[in-house]
Amino acid sequence: MYYPEELVEEVRLKNDIVDVISGYVKLQKKGSSHFGLCPFHNEKSPSFSVSRGKQMYYCFGCGAGGNVFTFLMEYENYSFQEALKVLADRAGVELPKLEYSKEAKEKAELKTILLEVNKLAAKYFYVQLKSEQGRAAYTYLKDRKLSDETITAFGLGYSNKYSDDLYRYLKTKGYTDEVLLKAGLISADERHGAYDKFWNRVMFPIMDANNRVIGFGGRVMGDGKPKYLNSPETPVFDKSRNLYGLHRARISRKPYFLICEGYMDVIALHQAGFTNAVASLGTALTEGHAALIKRYVNQVYLTYDSDDAGTRAALRAIPILKSMGITAKVIRMDPYKDPDEFIKNLGAEAFEERIHKAGNGFLFSLKILEQDYDMASPEGRTGFLRAAAGRLAEFEEEIERSNYIEAVAKAYRVNVEELRKLVVKTALQSGMAKPVTRPKATVNKERRKEDGALKSQRILLTWLIEDENIFRQIAGVIGPEDFTEPLYHTVAELLYRQQEEGTMNPAQIMNRFTDEEEHRRVAELFHTRLPEISTAQEKEKALKETVVRIKQNSLDEASKSLDATDMEGLQRLMEGKRALQDMKELHISIN
Repeated sequence: MYYPEELVEEVRLKNDIVDVISGYVKLQKKGSSHFGLCPFHNEKSPSFSVSRGKQMYYCFGCGAGGNVFTFLMEYENYSFQEALKVLADRAGVELPKLEYSKEAKEKAELKTILLEVNKLAAKYFYVQLKSEQGRAAYTYLKDRKLSDETITAFGLGYSNKYSDDLYRYLKTKGYTDEVLLKAGLISADERHGAYDKFWNRVMFPIMDANNRVIGFGGRVMGDGKPKYLNSPETPVFDKSRNLYGLHRARISRKPYFLICEGYMDVIALHQAGFTNAVASLGTALTEGHAALIKRYVNQVYLTYDSDDAGTRAALRAIPILKSMGITAKVIRMDPYKDPDEFIKNLGAEAFEERIHKAGNGFLFSLKILEQDYDMASPEGRTGFLRAAAGRLAEFEEEIERSNYIEAVAKAYRVNVEELRKLVVKTALQSGMAKPVTRPKATVNKERRKEDGALKSQRILLTWLIEDENIFRQIAGVIGPEDFTEPLYHTVAELLYRQQEEGTMNPAQIMNRFTDEEEHRRVAELFHTRLPEISTAQEKEKALKETVVRIKQNSLDEASKSLDATDMEGLQRLMEGKRALQDMKELHISIN
């Protein structure tokens, strides 16, 4: 939904960024800014800056930055609309009600009801676990070395032996059979009527990232089948797009996730202090899971079972994760089957060591590939290297492919150039890649020039908000049209407009952008590191050089796209070049 700019700005103004972020990060005032340890990456020295004057934050370590909306979007993984609503509620600002179609309204109401009934069922299962009927289930969990704190934290419960127990309870609360069927809590047929989906099972509530119960997993007590049973797909539960334990792992603030196979592995790891563990819900890792993971981390450690099934699961997961830009490493559980067994027998310290020793996912896949070849024979070794070359050829980026070629050459003691030739040959034969064309030096030079021009534009934008006096001196010399990168151009237009209106407010400019990545890039524009020079004279010289460089680049870009028949354009270009000459004599003073 679109909210008026005035309303968005009202919400932002009523939520001081230092006050909001102080609720998440311990900040200490230094000069005009507040500093703390960045919540978005691990660091020992504070590089996370929050400015009350600018109403913006920026980390000089990882580049995270933005206004108060951005912070909630990054920290809580909210959309812009969700962040706006939370901050509006915090400030007591009433947002306009959403207008739904009849169909959309019915869907929204159904989801609300299903979440309510799931929450009620979870509470009921938890009470059953602590009752006399749940004694065997509670004993089972204690025998698995789970503490009462862990049982409570994960809301574990029990569905007792009577197959209509939950059904009768929820009926007394006024829920219809239709709702309970849609929630996946009951089944029904002509012979038995309505009966519970889960009975005589230890219950694992499944929560989404926002701590709402969306489904359940149940582990049977005794020898019943299936051993584990999950809720069916419902309007609130999609097992291919949710992860068990994510509601806790996402706030661990660790730069990676530990991906397990089962509920008990996740719970055991969390209890041992590894609060970034998650698991897929009774299904193999999917692209939906990988996309969800990517919202929080760029690296994962696979802790799948050490048996053949676990190995196959890891091999399937690695390329899916890679396709989403997620680096995967593999932790081996030997001599134990899974993380739960490993932790019980060797403890958390030993598991931490396994994390540090985890193998690269691609090299792990080659290790498994070895099993298909007789590595002791020349023929087998050659066949293996050909197969490995085929996999190496799948890397699209040249630098990544080159790095892996070097790693494989080292691991298997082969000449790196010979392996490189084999990879190129394999790629050409299979049509997976074309021979790499080496760019000419002039192209590199042009790229460096372009990067330098963009950096100059970033520097000037930062300078402009640091010293409004600069605006007055470059008026008529540099305008928004001289910022050649589209995002920079948009920001410059907004900044120049604010200057004309006499209101310099960079945090307000960010309200125009609702995408998290755009927020980060705009924040960077206002926090570019300025040249480290001490005297005013040197600063003035650096500023003038920056202005001249921007104008020169602007003219170069204009001349490239100018039609030879465009006489007005040619006239403007000539005027611009004359202005550039005058600019070299321009004196800019810094207060």
